[in-house]
Amino acid sequence: MASRKKLKKSINNICSDLMLVYAVVLQDQSQASESLQQVGADILALNVEFVKRINHTEPGSVRLFYAKLREEFSEKVRNIYGLLSQA
Repeated sequence: MASRKKLKKSINNICSDLMLVYAVVLQDQSQASESLQQVGADILALNVEFVKRINHTEPGSVRLFYAKLREEFSEKVRNIYGLLSQA
C-alpha cells in the first residue's frame, strides 16, 4: 500500500489534470452553461472529499477501505471526464 502522502499527491495531480481539461473545454465554449460550471465545482469537491477521507481512515480493514476509496475515486473521475468529453 502506498503511503497516505503519495495517495494524496496522486489525487491532487489527477484533479489538477481534470481542471486543466475543464479550462480547455471552458475556453472552447462561447457561453459557459450551468452544467459545465457544475463540473468545475464537482472537480473541486472531489479533491476535497477524497483527501479528507484519506485523513480519517475508517476503522476495520484498512486494505478494504483503501481499495473501496480507489474504486470510488476512479468511478467519479471517469464520470467527470465523460461529462467534459461531451461538452
